[in-house]
Amino acid sequence: MPDRDLVLNIYKILGLAGAAFFVGIMLTPLLTHYLYKYKLWKKNSVAKTITGELALISQKLHNDEAKKTPRMGGILVWGTTLLVALFFWLLQMLFPDPIFSKLNFLSRNQTWVPLGILLAGALVGLVDDVLVVTNKGTYNGGGLTATRRILLVAVIAIMGAYWFYFKLGVNTVFIPGFGEVTVGLLFIPIFIIVMLAVFSGGVIDGLDGLSGGVLASIFASYSGIAFFQNQVDIAAFCAVITGAILAFLWFNIPPARFYMSETGIMGLMTTLTVVAFLTDAVAVLPIIAFPLVIESASVIIQLLSKKFLKRKVFLVAPIHHHFEALGWPSSKVVMRFWIIGFVFSILGLIIHLISRI
Repeated sequence: MPDRDLVLNIYKILGLAGAAFFVGIMLTPLLTHYLYKYKLWKKNSVAKTITGELALISQKLHNDEAKKTPRMGGILVWGTTLLVALFFWLLQMLFPDPIFSKLNFLSRNQTWVPLGILLAGALVGLVDDVLVVTNKGTYNGGGLTATRRILLVAVIAIMGAYWFYFKLGVNTVFIPGFGEVTVGLLFIPIFIIVMLAVFSGGVIDGLDGLSGGVLASIFASYSGIAFFQNQVDIAAFCAVITGAILAFLWFNIPPARFYMSETGIMGLMTTLTVVAFLTDAVAVLPIIAFPLVIESASVIIQLLSKKFLKRKVFLVAPIHHHFEALGWPSSKVVMRFWIIGFVFSILGLIIHLISRI
């Protein structure tokens, strides 16, 4: 007979993921009603590069797309996660039954920090989105500049690093093949650098369905890692995010009803960093999140090549647009990224679990 607690934990994780998916599906009509009612899409459709130049190829590829597709779809992801978390927390508070207590996944030692970081990153992104749809700010016709976004993410990273190092007493990083490596005070800059690096992978939010499919695989993988390490609340938290992302993806596949935009991307990217450190699986993060790595790397390579070699390596960056420029249909690009993301998320999970044996 299987262990009763093990079975209950599996039911908890899968059940909460399913609950998040259906809550997200039910909330979408309400969200889209307001997004379309108030015309919350980007009014200035001129595409620019990160350096402020006109992105001519990108503009040509997506000239007729996204003109009246709302931003802020990421609200569905973090809003659903927050509602599910609060619902089951209130349920066990009002009805102190063992079953309701089991379903509650809000715990100080596992999920307070990632939920707080999720909301902090999401709110910063929401500010940027509001500036974009109102055509205020200076970045690409509206929104926060790249520098300001990086600085705000750095502030979130500093707060996270402080909590880990001074409150939780974490000063080691697990490296497969080497075990726990003590880094001492260097843990703080490592944490900050990782969060900024993960945030740079947010450029993946560029095609209908692309970011949703990739991020769902990543958070599902970390849910598996947390589960096998008996960090059940973190596993449930990641599963809820996965369910919420899948609900978002249901409406984001072509033609997209809305885009995730910064409120979703910044919330999820900052949270991903925290989850990776909480599960002591940050070393395999580049494998699990491989699509984010190649997306970010393509932009960096393009910028460096243009600056020092005066030529482009890719027709257009990020790399998913390069494949579009080569003539690939966007659906082919998206689905192949989904496959790559799924394979590497499983590979990273296996490497981490084997190294723990």
